[in-house]
This record gives sequence, structure tokens and C-alpha cells, in this order.
Amino acid sequence: MAKAKRKSMAKGNAKAGYMFITPFIIGFLLFLVVPLVQSLRMSFCEVSATNGQGLKYKWVFLDKYKEVFFKDPDYVPRLLDNLKNMALFVPGILVFSFFMAILLNQEFAGRAFVRAVFFLPVILSSGIMVGLESNNSLMGSMQNAIKEDTSLTSITKTLENILLTGERASKFFEYVINLVDKVYDIANSSGIQIIIFLSGLQTISPSMYEASKIEGCTAWENFWKITLPMISSLILVNVIYTVVDFCTKSDSQIMTLINDKLFKNVDYGLCAAMSWVYFGVIMVILGILAFIISRWVYYYD
Repeated sequence: MAKAKRKSMAKGNAKAGYMFITPFIIGFLLFLVVPLVQSLRMSFCEVSATNGQGLKYKWVFLDKYKEVFFKDPDYVPRLLDNLKNMALFVPGILVFSFFMAILLNQEFAGRAFVRAVFFLPVILSSGIMVGLESNNSLMGSMQNAIKEDTSLTSITKTLENILLTGERASKFFEYVINLVDKVYDIANSSGIQIIIFLSGLQTISPSMYEASKIEGCTAWENFWKITLPMISSLILVNVIYTVVDFCTKSDSQIMTLINDKLFKNVDYGLCAAMSWVYFGVIMVILGILAFIISRWVYYYD
């Protein structure tokens, strides 16, 4: 009887899930399938514009992809640099958002106000705010003034030089220092992840922590034995979301290069090939990450 009840509940949850993704599926079929097919076709063709007849396609097979890897001097270095930045940002965003979600899940005075402050990155990541920030001449002049006034003999610079002198620990400290330098960008990109982690933390039953407390478990043991396993599925969700969000930013090096090639050289075929290579690399990375992380995800009824 209980088994049949669990099956019916699972079917109900599955139906609800399909209802949530149905608008996306309909929008994808109506608005994205045709452009994707056309873009894939362009990547194998030499595309030229004709007067009054639209675009003319000349089949060139893999010539555009060969040009991407062997002739274009900027694509591969920028792709590798973009992947390096992704390896720096994604763990930093996940750790920061998870830590902030744990703090915001605690009971303390003014919690609603603090949550609103940390959810501001979701608002600031909108197109209008990003445009205001990037075009703000006052912020730009202040940043330049700070850089000019910063002395190389400052305490932080001296400490950085000391930490980077060791051979073994230098790479780790360099990674940490780079994260600290990018803390504003990390905080600005962590809004959605904080919300997802916080929603997962709020679904954990307090009775589990009460039972562990009776058994004499410490807070550190509760974190590794209860908190982390119970939200492990959301870690997978946030990893995928963070990678996609980072790789699809309009100011990324690859996106900028593709836009420059498109509007300056008007080479549709080359830009399409660059886009599909970038898409393939992202999908491979997501597949590897999903395979690795899903092996220790804990799913509970």
C-alpha cells in the first residue's frame, strides 16, 4: 500500500515537472529549432548576401571549422582563457553562494533585510542595471583613481608577494588571491545560486537535526552527514546553471570575438562554426561535470 502511494506521488511530481517545462519546450520548438538548424547549415557553407534574394549558400564542408582551429589566431587562445576563467569563477561562486545560503538560513534579527541585500545580485544582473554599470563614467573614473593611488609597497601587495614565494603553495594562494580580486563579480553572479541553495536548506526537516543532537553529533558532523547530502542534488543544478550562465555572458571573450567577426567581417559561416565549437565544448564540460557529480548525489523519497 505504501509502495503504491509512493508511485502515485512520484507520478504526480513528474506530471507537475512536465507542466513546468512545457512552456519552454513549446517556445524552443516554435522559436529556436529553425535558427539552430540554419546556424548549423551556415557553419558548413560560405554565406553571402545577394540583392533581393536573401542569403546564398555555397557548401564548403569542414573548411570553416578548419579556419577556426588552424587559421584564426584569436579563437583557440581566447577559448582556453575563457575555460581557465570558468575554472576560477564556478567553484568560487558555488562556495560563496552555499556559504551565504547557510548564513541566511539561520535565525537572527533583521534576517529579512539581510536576505534582501544578498538577493540584490539577482536585480543587478538585469540588462538595465548592467548597462548602467558598464556605462557609468563616474565608477570608471573612481576605479582608475584607485588603481593609480595604489602603491606597490602596500601591505596587501607585500603579503601577496610573500605568499607566492613558495613553490608548492604558490598556485593555491594565487588561486585564492584571484578569487579575492574578483569578489565583486562573484557576489554579483551568485544571486540565483543563493536562492536555490536556500530553498533546499529550508526543505530539510528540523527533526533530523534534533535527532542528531540527541545522539551527540556536532555541527561539523551535521554539515557533512545531513546538510550536504540533502542538498547534493541542488549542487548539481547550481553547477550546471553556473557554467551555462558564465559561458553565455555577452561580455565573455568568445562572445565578443564572435560578435566582432560577425559585424566587422560579415562572415556568417565562420561565426556559425565558432558558435557551434563553443557550444560543443560547453556540452562536453557539462556532460563530464554531470557524470562526476551525479555519482555522489543523494536522492531521497
